[in-house]
Amino acid sequence: MKRIFILLMAVCGALTLSAQVQNDPLDTVQTMLNRAINQRYMTQLSLSMKEAQQYAIQQNKSFQNASLEVKKAHAQRWQTIAAMLPQVDGTLGYTNMCGYEIDFGGMSRAMLPYFNANLTAAVGLNGQSIVGALLNNLAIEMQDISHEQSETELRSKVMSAYVSVLVMEDMVELLDSSLVNIQMLAEQTKQMVAVGTVEQTQADQIMVRVNSMKNTIKSTQRNVEIAYNALRVLLGVDAQTELILLDKTEDIFSAEQALKLLSANFNINNNYNYQLLQKNVELAEKNVIMAGMAYLPTLSAYYQYSYRKDFGEGGFSMSPPNTVGVSMSVPLWSSGKRAAGVTEKKIALQEAQNTFAETTDNLGIQDKQLRYNLANAYETYVNEKENIDVTARVMRNVSNKYTWGAASSLELTNASNDLISAESSYIQAVMTLVNAYVELDNFLNNK
Repeated sequence: MKRIFILLMAVCGALTLSAQVQNDPLDTVQTMLNRAINQRYMTQLSLSMKEAQQYAIQQNKSFQNASLEVKKAHAQRWQTIAAMLPQVDGTLGYTNMCGYEIDFGGMSRAMLPYFNANLTAAVGLNGQSIVGALLNNLAIEMQDISHEQSETELRSKVMSAYVSVLVMEDMVELLDSSLVNIQMLAEQTKQMVAVGTVEQTQADQIMVRVNSMKNTIKSTQRNVEIAYNALRVLLGVDAQTELILLDKTEDIFSAEQALKLLSANFNINNNYNYQLLQKNVELAEKNVIMAGMAYLPTLSAYYQYSYRKDFGEGGFSMSPPNTVGVSMSVPLWSSGKRAAGVTEKKIALQEAQNTFAETTDNLGIQDKQLRYNLANAYETYVNEKENIDVTARVMRNVSNKYTWGAASSLELTNASNDLISAESSYIQAVMTLVNAYVELDNFLNNK
């Protein structure tokens, strides 16, 4: 009954707002009903850009997997170390031969049921185990680097998505402002048609422009929702979460930051890819050593304690209660298997060294390319910012001329198209500048 009451209230609310459908034909009563019902389950999340980055680090599932990989590497290292430490096993058992008798030279002896307990402690050590522990240390270091790289990339993605939402919302505001101006001109044209000073054709052309502007605004609003959804994915929240962004574009990024980054020095040791490849070479070197350790002997020692309790008279045990043993296994002949293993690891080392050398050279080229991209994006941003100011002035002048009959509706339409194109190009230039800045900043990693 409670759910039915809530549903009826939602329907009433939707019907109360149904009058708006006439003003916006794209909305329907069903859409507004769904909106009213979903509002009940919607939560709000207000975040600045820094808070959004921190929230993503805590909630993003992919990044959590990167953190788990680090923990898994630590667990693997302990497994390798623990294998070189004493291993203790215990067994308990009960045996009953169901009255079976054994014949000893004409004398029969009943096999008594008995209880036995054994405790065994053993330890084994070889060169491969020691090198394996060192390999696990390198694996942990590589996972730590990958984890830091994932965190940096996640922060950058959140920043780009956050700015993308803000920029798209700025675009909607610019288009709304242009729509208000063109609607005013359309109303003036309608009045001039009524008094016979202009033809109906001009009024129709202006209305076509108004409708086209409305469609552009709706399309941009849908793109805003797409940008919000991309941010929701990074934050690890559901689709019903309403995001409220507290920062403005100028609070997060400015063109001056791009110029400052262009003057930053490139330290190759700070680059995550360089660090990972460096560790990969070290890992290949350790693998060669580990393959060579197959020629060394394996030492092992053990201690065993045995206890036996017979149930009945005449029981006996031939097993001593305490046993200690030491052994050494020496590899003698493997038909070239160990030699081939060493050769394989040496070839893998050469490949790792070649990849490292090639990447080192390419990183310098990549640094130049990313700086070029950022410089080009900055110049484009400056030009588009100037263009939007110019086209806005042109639109105002043409609008004034059109009001006094000194400009045609075609000139007004062209000026409006130029303004929208300039606004779109400016928004794209802002996003290109932000993305170019993020790519170079991640590459330099000067923190």
